[in-house]
Amino acid sequence: MSTHTDSTPATSRVWFVTGSSSGFGRAIVEEVVARGDCVVATARRPEALADLAAKAPDHVQLAELDVTRPEQVRAAMAAALARFGRIDVLVNNAGFSILGAVEETDEAALRATMELMFFAAVATTREVLPHMRARRSGTIVQITSVGGITTAPGFGPYCAAKHALEALSESLAAEVKPHGVRVLVVEPGAFRTALFGAAFRDMPALDAYAETVGAMRAWVRQTNGEQGGDPARAARVIADVVARPEVPLRIPLGGDAVDQIRAKLALIAADVDRSEALARATGFDAEA
Repeated sequence: MSTHTDSTPATSRVWFVTGSSSGFGRAIVEEVVARGDCVVATARRPEALADLAAKAPDHVQLAELDVTRPEQVRAAMAAALARFGRIDVLVNNAGFSILGAVEETDEAALRATMELMFFAAVATTREVLPHMRARRSGTIVQITSVGGITTAPGFGPYCAAKHALEALSESLAAEVKPHGVRVLVVEPGAFRTALFGAAFRDMPALDAYAETVGAMRAWVRQTNGEQGGDPARAARVIADVVARPEVPLRIPLGGDAVDQIRAKLALIAADVDRSEALARATGFDAEA
């Protein structure tokens, strides 16, 4: 196994994907390998990816990675650089879905949600940035959610983590653009992944929220396995966008994501319009 940078063709990209064992992560790994790119596929249980590594041993490196453990993040990144010489694309994808009213969600569950889907994504981003800045090249892909902009009863903790990552990523994009580094925020709607299955965490229900959060719980049960979004098609879109000379800051995925985001932006605009006179009356120079 070569450890020289010239062992990786200049025409191919090197991807580093967290949460690769299923869903979007696995679909992205499969897509980029099919394109001839190289990928470090990471998961807490990398044996789940053994079939992919066996099919393309020259293009796939597996790494055990719990993204909430900084020492594993550093080790996996170092192994990626030793094997392929560079990381062109970081995909922060690891996550789970959690459903519960704010009152139903205990402190430990809330902190675990933020730890994985915000702090861990920031940690992997910070780890790769010096390398990308030094090369003046690289793309950071943040897999957030339509919930990175919208909300729903019961999804407060999940949306809070995704909102936080979106805000940080927007600031990050402005910070790293002069250094040749790009940021792409991906906002999927309902896709047929394990997010509502094996990766789903449901908080103990309180009767007080049966009408609101209870309705969302029923929707999740009905939707699991029937979501309209195809992860393989999403992976193709992500890889296509990353291949462009310029990337947008955000791409929603799925018609449901487009519709929900537009509805949320319209609500915000309406609130601003309704309160504009009040807002403008609060300055020192406002008319009495």
